Amino acid sequence: MNYIAKPERYETMKYIRCGKSGLFLPAMSLGLWHNFGNTSDFTNCREMLLESFDRGITHFDLANNYGPEAGSAEETFGRVVHQELKAYRDEMIISTKAGYYMWPGPYGEWGSKKNLVASLDQSLKRMNLDYVDIYYHHRPDPDTPMEETMDALAGIVKSGKALYVGISNYNAEQTAEAVRILKGMGIHCLIHQMQLSMIHRENEAVLDVLNENGVGAIAFSPLAQGILTGKYIDGIPDGSRAAGASVFLNANHVTGSVPVITKHLKEVSDSRGQSLAQMALAWVLQKKGMTSVVIGASRTEQIVENLKAMEKLTFCEEELRRIDEILYERV
Repeated sequence: MNYIAKPERYETMKYIRCGKSGLFLPAMSLGLWHNFGNTSDFTNCREMLLESFDRGITHFDLANNYGPEAGSAEETFGRVVHQELKAYRDEMIISTKAGYYMWPGPYGEWGSKKNLVASLDQSLKRMNLDYVDIYYHHRPDPDTPMEETMDALAGIVKSGKALYVGISNYNAEQTAEAVRILKGMGIHCLIHQMQLSMIHRENEAVLDVLNENGVGAIAFSPLAQGILTGKYIDGIPDGSRAAGASVFLNANHVTGSVPVITKHLKEVSDSRGQSLAQMALAWVLQKKGMTSVVIGASRTEQIVENLKAMEKLTFCEEELRRIDEILYERV
């Protein structure tokens, strides 16, 4: 049976203007970093993507190296779009990125024009698309001149292969330079994707640069790889992500003060009538200039639970003060 999107899909989602642009993004976007590669169950991937769209998530965030295996998340996504979502392409914002390692040799990573153009061509083939809505440079390149990287992004917009461009993982100084160079080329930097959560606040300084320049912000890992779900308050459960050896989350990340901090944060979320994860998402979204948060999931139920954060996005001053006390360990 052919998929038909739910008519009420736009009724509960909040859409936020992305900086000084005409583009609105859903407050929550679905990221395909994990759990959408060719090692994952396709039926489950399909269900998560369709459920997300049915609930107003119109933005799907990918990168050339997402999987595992690298590239396979784009292939999975392209398969679902082709089979189920093709009729809704104009209602979707599809983003991808390049900059991390993808293929051997000097052209398979970083920020040269050769890498960025070739990588986008590969991504479009994997997703069976004519264009993406947003194309990011995934990480700053210390050796390639910034002018070359930005010229590649500007040329990609002018070629029609991307409607907008953005940057990711740039610090405040690098962000200001990238925005300036693109502006000189007649291209507006639409958005910056950064890691930001209640635990990882290092990029708050980047927000000031974005707000000054009318650039939107989108946060990845708003739940700190699952730490802010409260899963690790009482230790590391068997089978959890932190029980493994991932460089992104392992036992070293959930020891020390982390269990105490998350326990006290959960007390605040309980008083708000939210789960810790829902409060953590709402906390990121209340930051000035924040357009969206990228949520990840391994099953549909997680997406549904995270979306409940939309029911209470505002904080009173006392709640924010108490959260800061906890995060700076003045508990």
